[in-house]
Amino acid sequence: MSKHAKSQSMYAFENQSSSIAASQMRNALNKMIDGVPEEKQKAKFEKEMDSFFGLFRRYLTDKAKGNTLDWEKIHSPSKEEVVSYDTLNNEASTNLDKLAVLKLNGGLGTSMGCVGPKSVIEVREGQSFLDLAVRQIEYLNKKFDTDVPLLLMDSFNTDDDTQLIVKKYQSHRIRIRTFNQSRYPRIYKDSLLPVPQTHEDDLSCWYPPGHGDLFEALVSSGELDHLLQEGKEVLFVSNGDNLGATVDLKILNHMLETGAEYIMELTDKTRADVKGGTLIKYDGKVRLLEIAQVPKEHVPEFKSIKKFTNFNTNNLWINLRAVKRLVESDALDMEIIPNEKSISVGSSELGVIQLETACGAAIRHFKGAHGVVVPRSRFLPVKTCSDLLLVKSDLYNLKHGTLVMDPSRYGGAPLVKLGSKFKKVKNFQERIPHMPKVIELDHLTVTGDVYFGRDIQLKGTVIIVCSDGHKIDIPNGSVLENVVVTGNLQIYEH
Repeated sequence: MSKHAKSQSMYAFENQSSSIAASQMRNALNKMIDGVPEEKQKAKFEKEMDSFFGLFRRYLTDKAKGNTLDWEKIHSPSKEEVVSYDTLNNEASTNLDKLAVLKLNGGLGTSMGCVGPKSVIEVREGQSFLDLAVRQIEYLNKKFDTDVPLLLMDSFNTDDDTQLIVKKYQSHRIRIRTFNQSRYPRIYKDSLLPVPQTHEDDLSCWYPPGHGDLFEALVSSGELDHLLQEGKEVLFVSNGDNLGATVDLKILNHMLETGAEYIMELTDKTRADVKGGTLIKYDGKVRLLEIAQVPKEHVPEFKSIKKFTNFNTNNLWINLRAVKRLVESDALDMEIIPNEKSISVGSSELGVIQLETACGAAIRHFKGAHGVVVPRSRFLPVKTCSDLLLVKSDLYNLKHGTLVMDPSRYGGAPLVKLGSKFKKVKNFQERIPHMPKVIELDHLTVTGDVYFGRDIQLKGTVIIVCSDGHKIDIPNGSVLENVVVTGNLQIYEH
């Protein structure tokens, strides 16, 4: 026996511990449910806590047995299971009446130093992520004289702000509907008990359980039945911050022609995407392999761009009737992602766990599910201010709410790495008030206290390093090409 293998007594101990933890959690949840006075609210809260308890029980089981996959059973998908976008050719607009679009809108802009929903961060010409999404769908509806609705899945963190924001689109040719994903209790890492004591406890005690909650939330909110009554068959889902995720008629038609219940858009992996999930064949099914499921000794192999050549963009095309069938039969068991955080309780910092799921992991439960390898232009996320620099720059032109790479650009987008001084949008705007021209840039690294002037051009590889206690001002009109700029503004050929 391997020295790392678990003994029978260890399994017995873990199973007993899991049973006790489940029992204690169930009692704590029941106590919270009993404390809800109004019957309608109580029924809704009870249903939500029951769903959470199912997730918690699965977490305990997975924790005991582990969630890594058997590496020997992982195989590459067939050509039918991962299709090239170049083979799709039907661009007819006749199926648009069967389509609805959903943006995942539960995230806050805190990682970029903003307050409120991330979707309202300004990204281009005074317009936010949400503005651009609305413009895209509105243009589609006008151009093809159709009625594609836009759905926003909010969280309890973003819902109030979003309700105010969407009012400004009332005169636009677009129907916007919003619904909330679930609100689950955070769990103390040590005791495995819920952080909140009552249903009214502070919002910091709760969390939205990841976008894998999409399916359950669609059904429980009534939005799924509403869409089906309207004759909608396909839901195109994407992250709210992916500016490349536009409606694609080729993929829509391909899905309906093949009868696939689920299509995941993949794109070619670069060295910047080594942690992204990828499609594999496992036990006869197509499924998503995430880095957390990879045995430690095989992580370098997983990150290799040779073995796994593409990754999940989280642009998903999903059959609505299939969602109804799978949710009602309780068949959507997605891999659980334990997300560890810390919260302040008095003067102490306590570790908590959030049990989350991702909607990409649901692919293995749908019939005919497969991937389509799409151009990189359909994956344009803005996660950091480094990404923000690119989408604001001359690298892209704005056309009907869609960012289109300038035709004079050769190759893909440059690699940009801005240091910690640029982490927050406010600091980014102070340091780069005027976007430099980057159409000929390959690589930019900036660290330290650096400020950019007006009309700057960056070409080739540019590295700007400012040491602690110093400041660099890049003068107006500078052209930096293949250079290293240091604290005393000396410029060397690179």
